[in-house]
Amino acid sequence: MTLYCATTNPGKLREFRLAAGELGGAIRIEPVPGLSEIPAPAETGRTFLENAVAKAIYYSRFAPGATFADDSGLVVDALGGAPGVDSALYAGPGATDEANNRLLLERLLGVEDRAARFVSVIALAEDGRLIRTFEGVVEGWILEAPRGSNGFGYDPLFYYPPYARTLAEVSPEEKLAVSHRGKALRDMLEFVRRLSSPSPRGHSGG
Repeated sequence: MTLYCATTNPGKLREFRLAAGELGGAIRIEPVPGLSEIPAPAETGRTFLENAVAKAIYYSRFAPGATFADDSGLVVDALGGAPGVDSALYAGPGATDEANNRLLLERLLGVEDRAARFVSVIALAEDGRLIRTFEGVVEGWILEAPRGSNGFGYDPLFYYPPYARTLAEVSPEEKLAVSHRGKALRDMLEFVRRLSSPSPRGHSGG
């Protein structure tokens, strides 16, 4: 079956398809048809859940099947939870990953407690109706300088202790195995796989 995703972010799309590949091709991930021409909804929610649900419901009206949207970002304890839902636009509209990372380091200059977590919420909807939501979290801390060239967003600054590396220093498969988005994706894909599997036939007694 095909699931439609509401993202134009190539990094996210790669991760979505990598997760689906773990199911041996049972589920295909495709962007919502004509996504780049669809006016984007205003992301006015103050939580990842609110934004993910709003996007999934909105874009599902333009797709020929079940559609999912994710809202994710970095939560830094010492910054009161920032950048949070503003992670992609932390340094302003049109901000690059480099600009966002630079601003984060500036605001953490001299800060000892650098505990942080990535949070992802995925909402699944169809025909404008919410079906279910899924959440994933990964804990780590923010380094004082970026390391690694893989990944995207804040990955070069996000140190994951069990790997003793940043999420930009590991392979896409290693990242997906532990990442916030990987956890939420696996839960969603397993849910969809169960829904689409034929139910065993019951046997009547005689």
